[in-house]
Formats: sequence, structure tokens, C-alpha cells
Amino acid sequence: MIDSNAAVTLSSKKNKLVKIACNVHKFGGSSLATSACIGRVVDIIRKHCQLNDIIVVSANGNTTDALFNLYQLAVELQEVTLLKPVQASTNKQLNTLHAQLLNTIAELNIGQALLLDELLNASSAARLKNLLSDNIAQISEKLLSDPISYQHNLLAFGEVWSARLLSAVLSESVCPSYMLDARDFLLLEDEKNCSIDYSESEAGFAKLRQPGQLVIVTGYIARNKQQQACTLGRNGSDYSATIMAALSGARNVTLWTDVDGIYSADPRVVPLARKLHRLPNAVANELGRLGNPVLHAKTLQPLKNHNTHLHVASSFSPDISGSEIGKFGQIAKQELSVTSLNDLILAKSTSFLAKSGVLAVNEFTPVCYNLDEGYIVVTQAQQKSVSQWLASHDTEVTFKPVAIIAIVGHSVAKQGDMRARFKRALKHQPTLHFLHSFNEHSYIAVLPEPCSSEILNNVHADMTKDAKNIALVVAGLGNIGQRFLTMLPKQIARVSGLENVHLVGLVGASKALINNDGIDVANALLHYQQQAQPYDREELLAWLTNHPYDELIIVDITPSEDFSQLYQEFFARGIHVIGANKWAASSSTENYQQLITSAEKNNSLWLGNTTVGAGLPINSTIKELINSGDEITEISGIFSGTLSWLFQYYDGITPFSELLADALTQGITEPDPREDLSGRDVQRKLLILARIAGFELSLADIACQSLVPETLRDISLKEFLSRTTELDELFLSRLTQAQEKACGIRFVARFANENGQVSAKVSLEELRHDDAFAQLTPCDNVFKIKSEWYQDNALIIRGPGAGRDVTAGGIHADLVTICQQLNHRQQQVKIKGLN
Repeated sequence: MIDSNAAVTLSSKKNKLVKIACNVHKFGGSSLATSACIGRVVDIIRKHCQLNDIIVVSANGNTTDALFNLYQLAVELQEVTLLKPVQASTNKQLNTLHAQLLNTIAELNIGQALLLDELLNASSAARLKNLLSDNIAQISEKLLSDPISYQHNLLAFGEVWSARLLSAVLSESVCPSYMLDARDFLLLEDEKNCSIDYSESEAGFAKLRQPGQLVIVTGYIARNKQQQACTLGRNGSDYSATIMAALSGARNVTLWTDVDGIYSADPRVVPLARKLHRLPNAVANELGRLGNPVLHAKTLQPLKNHNTHLHVASSFSPDISGSEIGKFGQIAKQELSVTSLNDLILAKSTSFLAKSGVLAVNEFTPVCYNLDEGYIVVTQAQQKSVSQWLASHDTEVTFKPVAIIAIVGHSVAKQGDMRARFKRALKHQPTLHFLHSFNEHSYIAVLPEPCSSEILNNVHADMTKDAKNIALVVAGLGNIGQRFLTMLPKQIARVSGLENVHLVGLVGASKALINNDGIDVANALLHYQQQAQPYDREELLAWLTNHPYDELIIVDITPSEDFSQLYQEFFARGIHVIGANKWAASSSTENYQQLITSAEKNNSLWLGNTTVGAGLPINSTIKELINSGDEITEISGIFSGTLSWLFQYYDGITPFSELLADALTQGITEPDPREDLSGRDVQRKLLILARIAGFELSLADIACQSLVPETLRDISLKEFLSRTTELDELFLSRLTQAQEKACGIRFVARFANENGQVSAKVSLEELRHDDAFAQLTPCDNVFKIKSEWYQDNALIIRGPGAGRDVTAGGIHADLVTICQQLNHRQQQVKIKGLN
């Protein structure tokens, strides 16, 4: 979630400052609601914070709501009753709140000590209780005398108590810390718009900073120029957090809340909403303005002139990558959201026409407006002030209750196809107006009735059904890898299931190029040559853990056993793998089963149809038969394109060594031909097919005849190539014996299951010339499958078993298959209390 440069610097005990970069972390009320929640927050601070960071907190749980209810009760009772009933009623609610807060302190001190690592000692708990009791007594007195003027000071207590408690806990268990009341330095320049006097506030904050300690700042509250307490409105603590970032020049702001990111719609209303991993600043601003439940309308304002990234993450699932807001490339700009607001008023008047309407827009900051037609849309709470303003202009006005639904995305109002699609999605709903937002990042429909959850779900489904972004990382840039990349632009253009696939990574043996904003597929190899950097395993896994995409697919076209050993790490992160690499699928039985289990547990897809037969659909055919209820009894054939070529052409006239040299020159063999002649490659392929067919085998269970004499097995490649003539007599003898029986020689793989008895081997066999395995085009593979359904007439699959085009094509077929499955998959929304 946090940039890797902002490394962990606070351990489980008190620690010294390690880095100087500053970050702001804000914890919402739900994140601090109980002693257990506070324990999670402390753990997050240990892992993600450093001593010069800034922690901004909301009031614990529903404390602010309780204080506001208390204020309303005091005002209502004072208007109609005597002082004693006021005091009795307010004290009852105040005592309830007092008891709840004392209970939280007690749990941190005693009840949860073992669970929360003794977060608070007895003396600290006693001090907090005494301060709380003094505050409760003060509140009781002020509510009795003058509740109206005391409103903002009353509401400020929630944040003060929260900051005080967290600071005490951190000082006891993590690091030195102190709390700051934002009213002591945060000055409002304009109370109506909650705009900040940054010059005075920055100077005041600097004077109060204490070096070598972690500061806990109250969110939501500030003071005006008359030195009176003020509050910053709904989700004001988020606004406080970005204000603190502006004051301190912080690099990152993380809003820790009860949802693991920003979604394409309110996930509490739209269950199929998808997480928006990255949003451009302007789009996020528009989302906040139009009612996104996570983003406060003013949250991003303080960051306008700062190169700061905003993160949204869940304190209940801190290891899940959240959403990031900042400056991004084209892929992030393609994200689309649907949002709605009810309880609005459409006000129409001649005073809202043309230039005079500009005054109204500046006065009321409407949700949307059309000055050509003379109307603005504001909240119901603004109706009275709009009426008063128009009265001073001596013009008439009509008010109509309305709602809005909007699509939000980068320059979405300029996209004709999107506007048309939005209108089609609403064709069965009555609408009053369609209009652009002033910044072109939203297109809004004004509705005469409230926007129901049904409307929101239907429009969201129509507008975002193709919106899932899938990241693609290609590992292995040899012949086949290069051909795969060459084919990729055309595939993306013509296959609908690949529309939202973005190439973001190219990984070679020692260098890698990772670009979250995407790599130009048409020039991918050139970009790799120019920009790739050395990498290690940890760096690669760190990026893969925090990638900003809905899904990530790794295409492994390496021959590397070391790279295949990363599959377990990939699956643990929910990453999907397309493997042309045979090592993982033919590894030890224990490792293979662990991989299968891990992939299933983490909903990772693992396809590897090109591990056997290049582009031939042998793996998928066997899998489909098994999934359909069939039972495999035999698998046999010629599985090596290299050995197919050699023995199809070998006639005894041309020495075998010359034929082998020719095949090596053409690239038909491996660089070391012994890899082919050893039979190990065919052995691994047979093991892979047997496992797909449902049999628990290992390599040791498959007899393998090596065609390399022992004298040539352990020498250097150079020496082997100089001594290949030693193979001539051996193969000529085998061919002559076969020809005497009117046969040829072929390297054949055979697996059989007879009444539960399994046998498997790969070896050089003598086959009649009319045998199906003997009548192949050089380099072809052939697979014969017998099963309960294909017993008398075996299923035959035959075709090229090697080659750049067919293998790369087979990998592309896997890519299409996996993307089709992922595009129909829905991710679970992580919201506390909902899941």
C-alpha cells in the first residue's frame, strides 16, 4: 500500500527515527471504535509509520454522533423546560457515553492486556480516566448554561479523547508520542467554506512540533479568526489529514477506514462494484463532489499544489492493497464510476441565467447547473438560503425535488459513446435533464424521483461491465517470448476479451521493466532494451504484492526451474499464471499438490496448455474429459518435436551425427541436444498429462530410456558436440534391427491404467510403417487417448509440436481463456459489518 521508500521504522517496542520522509496516516472512527480496533491500529502504526510521521484521528466509534445527539437534546429541552429536567436528561446520555469510554480504557488496561500486548499501563489508564471525568463535568455544566454557543467545543471532545487515548497507548507500547489539539494551530481563513490560512497554520504547527516523537493530531476541528472552535463538516477528519499533508509537505496520505478502497459505486448499495485501484486527482475530486461515500468533497483541495499521493485502505484488512489518488497515465484515466445523490432541489429562476447566474454559482456551489436554461441543483439544506438570496434580487423561483445519477471518469463528458451509452442505460427511467459538469469529468442526469438502488445497480452494470483492468507480465524474452509479444497488439485489437489487458511488465533473466502506466505493446521489446533495470526476487515480489490492477497474469515462457519456484509466491498473492515452463507442473508430487492447493485457496488460475504439444489442445482436452466425468485409461504418442524430426528423417544413409548437427543449426534441438536425447523432456510431458488425467505420479514412476550413452552424459557440451560420431553406430544398429522387421524407430511415450495398475515409460520403439505414430510430418506430435468414452476408437490429436508461432499462439489461447474467466469473476468487497 505505502510506497516502498517509506519503509517500516517502528518496531514492536520503542525505536529510533530511521528515515526522514514524512507521511500522514488518518484513522477513522470505525478504525478506533473498540479496544480490539485500537490494537489493529497500533499494529498498523508499527508496520507503516516512522517517528516524524503525522497521525490524524477521528473520534472513537460513534462518539461524535452521541455528542451531537446530546447537543440537540440540550437545545430542545432548554426551549421548553426548566433547568433541572435539562440537566437530568442530558446527564443520563452523558453518563452512558462516559461509561462507554471508560470501558474502552479499562479493556486496554486490563481485559485485553494479553491480546493487545499490554498497550496501556495502570498509571496511564488512571490519568486518562481522571481527564475524561473532568471533561464530562465541564460538558454537563456548559450544556446547562449555554448549549448553543458551546456546540463546536462540545463536538471537538470526540477527537480530543481519541487522540489522547491513542497517544497514551503508543507511548506505552510503541514509541514516544504526543497529541496536538488542531485548534491550537489550525486557523480558518473562511469559516463558511472551511478554507485554511496555510501561512499562519504552518507557522503554528511548526512551533508545536516535538522532535523524536510521533504526533497524534485531532481531525475534524479547527479555530476561526475569533479564536472560536469550528468543525470541518462531514468526513472532516479526511480533510484534516490532507491539510496536515499540505502543512508538512508529506509525500503520502493514507486514509485508514472500514472499506479497502474507492469503488465504482457505493459497495453497500451495489454489490458488484469493483475497486478503483488508481484515480487521477481531478476524477477523485469530482467523485467526492458528487457524493462518493469514501471521499469528502474537500479532501483533495489541500493537495492541489503538492506532489502528494492519497491512499485509501482498510484498517480491518491492512494487507489488502487499497486505492491510490494522484497523477497517473492513460490506464488509470480509463476508470469509470457511477454515483448518485438524493434529497436535492432544482431551483429555476431568471436570476440563474447567463452572467447573473455566475453569481449564484459562486454563492451556492451547486451540484450541477445550466445557466442557459436558468436552473441550479443544490441540496435541500440550501433551499432556504437560495430563497433569501433571490428575495434580495426581487425575482421569482420555482423549486422541484430532484435527484441525480452520474457517470464519473477522466473527460467522460467529452466522450460521445459514453454519453450515448449512459442515456441508453436510463432509457426506461424518467429524466429531466442531461448535462456536463463544468470540469468535463462527469456526465449527470437529473431525475424527478429519488435514485433507487435498483436504478443505480442497473446503470452501473451497463456502464462498467467491461471495465475490469487486467495486468500482464511476460517473463522470458527468448524466441517464443518475442513472438508472443509481436502477436500481442493484433490479439488485443481483435479479441474482445483482451480489451482491458494491459502489458505492464517484461522480465528477463537479470533485468526487468515494470511500468504501472502500461508498456506500449507495439514497441515492448525496444522499451525493454532501453529501460530495463536489474532486479532481484524480493523487488519483483514487492511490486506483485501491491500492483494497482483488478487481476494480474504472469506468462512464464522461461525454461527456468528457479522462476517456476516462485509460483507458490504468485498463488499466495492471488496472481494467475500461464506457464509454458514445464518445471512446476512436473515437480515433485508434494510440491505439485501444494501448488494446486494454493492456487485453489487463493482463487488463482493456472493454465499451461503449451507445456505439452506446443499449441495443440492436448492438456485442455484431457482436462475437459475428466471434468465431464470420463476416465482416462491410456495416453500415448510422440511428444517431442525434436525427436519426431530426427527419427522421421533418419534413414541410416545420412549418419545420425550429421542429422543431429543439421537439427542443431536449424534451432530444432535445444542448445545442448542431450536435453532432447535424454528423454527427460518427454518424461516430464507424460507426467504432466498423467497428472491432468487425475493420477498421482512422480518422475520416478515413469521409466525413461536415455539415448545418450553414459560416456557422453557428463562431459562438456563442446566435447559432446565433437564426439557425436560415437552415436552413429548405436543408432544405425537400432534402425537396422527395426528394418529387418519392416519397422522404423520412434521415441514413444506410453501411459496405461489397467484395473488400477498404472504403468508409464518413454523409450525408443520399433513401429510398423503403417502405425499412426510412424506416419508423421517431421516435427509433428501425435497424442492418442483412450478412455471409457473413447475405448474402441481412440481420440487422436496431431499437429506441429514445436515452433515459435504455434507455441506463442497456444499461449495466446490460454490468455484469452483466462481473461474470459476473470472478466466474469466478481471480487468481494471488504467492508466491516457487511461481509
